[in-house]
Amino acid sequence: MDEKIVLAQILDKVVQAENRAKLQCTDFLDMYQIALVKKFLVQHQIENVLLYGGYEEAERKIAVFYPQKDMPEMVPENDTLKIVRIELGKEEQGKYTHRNYLGGIVKVGMRREKVGDIIVAEDGADIIVKPEVADILAKELGMLTRFQNSTISIHEISNLKKSEVKVEEIDIIVPSLRLDSIVSDLAKTSRNKAVEILSQERVFINGQNETKPSKSVKVGDVITIRGKGRFIVKDMKGTTRSGRTILQIEKYI
Repeated sequence: MDEKIVLAQILDKVVQAENRAKLQCTDFLDMYQIALVKKFLVQHQIENVLLYGGYEEAERKIAVFYPQKDMPEMVPENDTLKIVRIELGKEEQGKYTHRNYLGGIVKVGMRREKVGDIIVAEDGADIIVKPEVADILAKELGMLTRFQNSTISIHEISNLKKSEVKVEEIDIIVPSLRLDSIVSDLAKTSRNKAVEILSQERVFINGQNETKPSKSVKVGDVITIRGKGRFIVKDMKGTTRSGRTILQIEKYI
């Protein structure tokens, strides 16, 4: 979605929350849009907002706006988000990935901004959605051949099944701690292509969009490359004889 459209919608929700004295929610924002909105909120000193995706580590989130006087400590979670739960039949268990579930959502014509994170497990998935589309999505997914042996139900967001995070440890050897150098290795591409990926605003460090190739990366940083995955810089293990740096990386799988 165009940046100007996203920010116009944000401003509209701010005004509606005050004028109607009622909670207002946006559709789901991706990581780039979240970074954009956070900057906008700081610039305009807008504080009556919470970014919420159903659980702390969520990548996709809605912005929840309140009238200033009614700002709560917590989001009334069950009113703002729901879960469409798919429980796979025995034959399908262990075979479906995030791509299979997202493909089903796209196939039934559901707009991506109405759907948040998809939490995948061996026996199915929890799909976080806006409440107004939960019934429709559950019904439409149930008509797809891939889910014909599945049980599909709707649950409160408080019943979300959080999957265990699985990581793979890898070592990479880079000439420097510059971001373009590290992205090149993580994305398994050339340095020039890594710079292009950065310019396309596909790289995030700790949830913030980063486009500077010369940005220095440090231990503890979480690097997300859209289309390539998420990585944690766990340790600096030393240097090679030629002076290149050995980094220990945890890759989410």
